Amino acid sequence: MSILAPSILSADFSRLAEDVEKTEKGGAGLLHIDVMDGHFVPNISFGPYVMKCLLGKTKLPFDVHLMIEDPDKYAEGFVTDNTKYITVHQEATRHLDRSIEFIRSLGVGAGVSINPATPVWTLENILDKVDLVLVMSVNPGFGGQKLIEGTLPKIEQLARIREERGLSYKIEIDGGVTTGNIQRVISCGTDIAVAGSAVFGADDICARTEEFVRLMNV
Repeated sequence: MSILAPSILSADFSRLAEDVEKTEKGGAGLLHIDVMDGHFVPNISFGPYVMKCLLGKTKLPFDVHLMIEDPDKYAEGFVTDNTKYITVHQEATRHLDRSIEFIRSLGVGAGVSINPATPVWTLENILDKVDLVLVMSVNPGFGGQKLIEGTLPKIEQLARIREERGLSYKIEIDGGVTTGNIQRVISCGTDIAVAGSAVFGADDICARTEEFVRLMNV
């Protein structure tokens, strides 16, 4: 079953818990936490405190996406009882193998992400150690962008490698995902789809979440 992970980057922070609850009722399986530092990406979002404010207000597991420099320095602060994955960027991590091992030592799943211009082959020697591979389908930093079609073959390539090598990592996509393209995205081999403005920008967040989940699992 494919999983929807709404990104709170696009949520109304004045009613964050309320809106997150609507996605949970609508059938979301994860809550995507986009963390940006203004250095690795040209935007600043929030730190562990905002994420931890949701503890006790949702049962959704946290899917933490660190779009930051020196992620090893900050990863532990995002470990909670709700945290399922912590993902770092291949492009931001000097010693990727060490970073993945460190995250796993914290008792959570370790993920690696690649930007639109980064090829899959750069992950060749880490795929057997990760729990999640996140393909950015927009250039990271801002919500509401259009999906870059040229990133979809990466999903297919990762799905093929996973099958050929008998690996078990989940494949996630983030950026420009809408109800209009979600079925094509899933057909490429995506297990987890992140959607931000397409969910939290809807008049009825619960109904939009339900629509996504239905389309993803036809």
